[in-house]
Amino acid sequence: MTIRQPRYSKEEFAQLGDQIYETQVRPKVEAGNHGKIVAIDLETGDFEVDASEIAACDRLEARHPDAQIWIVRIGSRYVRRFGGRTKISV
Repeated sequence: MTIRQPRYSKEEFAQLGDQIYETQVRPKVEAGNHGKIVAIDLETGDFEVDASEIAACDRLEARHPDAQIWIVRIGSRYVRRFGGRTKISV
């Protein structure tokens, strides 16, 4: 098994991922996909959308085996949430 090495620093990776998502991907995927995952190859700009992180990444890697993948949850700033939610009582 080949171990892929990152080609960007963490800062570059995040900045490039956010830039590609906001300028190229978001306008194409936002409608009707709220809460789903989009996996983006930072080198090609190609992407996959799925409810599952793994499924989106697997399909993207099938097309781009050496992909540098940035993951975004559509309509959220976070891919995952840690900790509980505060219940709002009415």
